[in-house]
Amino acid sequence: MPRVGLNPEQVVDHALGLIDEQGADGLTLAAVAARAGVATPSLYKHVSGGLTELRRLIAVRVTGDLADRLAEAAVGRGGDEAVAAVLRAYQAYAVAYPQRYRALPQAPQPDEDLTRAATRLVGVIVAVLRGYGLDGSEAIHAARTVRSAAHGFAALSTSGAFQLAEDLTQTHERIVTALTTALRHWPGAHGSA
Repeated sequence: MPRVGLNPEQVVDHALGLIDEQGADGLTLAAVAARAGVATPSLYKHVSGGLTELRRLIAVRVTGDLADRLAEAAVGRGGDEAVAAVLRAYQAYAVAYPQRYRALPQAPQPDEDLTRAATRLVGVIVAVLRGYGLDGSEAIHAARTVRSAAHGFAALSTSGAFQLAEDLTQTHERIVTALTTALRHWPGAHGSA
């Protein structure tokens, strides 16, 4: 019988705490079980597919959390302001949770829950692009551009790749300005930013 109070969501919580402290390489069932105060075999009552299933649940949770952050940032905003808020929220999440961010799968996975979470995340980006009048193929091209810039800067900055003295926040703001300027002049753009 599963431990009272322990459920798959709490197992994921323990796993995320472990990832935050040790990175994805430190994720083992034994370590998660120790954090949860159960024997390792007991985790299979909550995560039947073992470490593979746990990694899947983590990816779904983190992707969903990031999508939530982006959606919250965009609420009540349009055009340049919405894109800037989404880019800042993306970077803030990566900075706040660098290990979780690194654990995110960047390529599509054959998983319905993860696909749903990733589709929601991309959907937020596509939605803010409507402020530029972008739809169809051009919205997809623009969303890929925004996502590439957001992910590239997040991945490089959280891994310590930027070693020069210039302030990273200023660099990020220049990316925001460059993207919003480009989006206002995007082929097929016909909205107001």
